[in-house]
Amino acid sequence: MLAVLYDIHGNLPALEAVLDDARGAHVDGFVLGGDYTAFGAWPIETLARLDELEPATWIRGNWDRWLSTEAADMPADPTVQGAADHARSALDGAVLARLGALPAKFTFDDILFCHASPGSDVEGFSAGEEDLEADARLMDGVTEELVVCGHTHVQYDRHADGLRLVNPGSVGLPLDGDARAAYALIASPDDIELRRVAYDEQSAADGLRQIGDLWADAVAARLLAAGSADG
Repeated sequence: MLAVLYDIHGNLPALEAVLDDARGAHVDGFVLGGDYTAFGAWPIETLARLDELEPATWIRGNWDRWLSTEAADMPADPTVQGAADHARSALDGAVLARLGALPAKFTFDDILFCHASPGSDVEGFSAGEEDLEADARLMDGVTEELVVCGHTHVQYDRHADGLRLVNPGSVGLPLDGDARAAYALIASPDDIELRRVAYDEQSAADGLRQIGDLWADAVAARLLAAGSADG
């Protein structure tokens, strides 16, 4: 049984709640789907906790790539830039380089794990089935029967271009109207459970507000609202 954790974003209270829940499910391994540190109040502590997990397979998210390089595709939005500056100032350069060098995807048991979509860490799938053309384009060349992705922070299990598509949701910053931390348990391609775990999201928001910057206040409000799904 694998616990599949995506989009943790430096939210240590949410991560600890998910790990407690996963322990109760007797998982024997972890898949970590990218975007580990930026946007939360605890980038160092979150990464240290993830480094304790064994066995764990890691992949790179767009934030891990952005923080390790001068990424031309990082939005100029002040909240994004503030979160990036905070994470870079907290984490050692060698750590950022390690995260930036992670693989973009991997396959296990006929399941393809990627961050946003098989060919991109920023172009993600929609939660609904209204854009079949986009689904087919993003799934082009995929031979696995199941694709697990994240990035949009919206939890779902649906079909896309004839294949199954699962998004475990975001551990640290859900954006699907449910503030509880989200992850998935995968025993096999035919045995998948999407999970939600209550945690003290107010403490996570308070930790951000204690940073004392506008970007952190904006992320705190977004965390508590959990109502936007724009990635």
